[in-house]
Amino acid sequence: MSYQEKRTLASITSGALILAAYCLYAFNPTRLASLTAGNLKPWATTILVFIAIGIGATIIIQIVFHILLSISIAIREKMQNMQADDKDIEKNIKSEMVEDERDKMIELKSNRVGFAVAGFGFIAALLALIFNYSAVVMLNILFISFSFGSICEGFTQIYYYRRGI
Repeated sequence: MSYQEKRTLASITSGALILAAYCLYAFNPTRLASLTAGNLKPWATTILVFIAIGIGATIIIQIVFHILLSISIAIREKMQNMQADDKDIEKNIKSEMVEDERDKMIELKSNRVGFAVAGFGFIAALLALIFNYSAVVMLNILFISFSFGSICEGFTQIYYYRRGI
């Protein structure tokens, strides 16, 4: 598996965990019972907190991923060549993490899929308002569709890396 695929899997994992945690927290029956029908402040606060948690978790997961990847490359290089010094190992780490035109093309194509899913969710949220659903439903549709769009973008990247472009 390539560096880009591993990095994408780390992003998908963090996004899926954050979305699952949000759904478990936000749609908990005891929490829902304590909320008033028209009050948007607790929902907006929850969404903003989970956005912040998502950003922080993604940063931490990517840092840990890159550290573990560098360690695994260094171990692999030392096992293959006992005479390898730090410069050789650093050179191999940098060569593993190179992005080329193909990677940029895959990123652009997968961004299109992610934006399409998020755009569909935005339209669904507007339709929910037209059909007299509450603003709470609209906020949840927006947050979930944007999160799901990010996850779909990651799966699309993996698909294109496996299929080849």
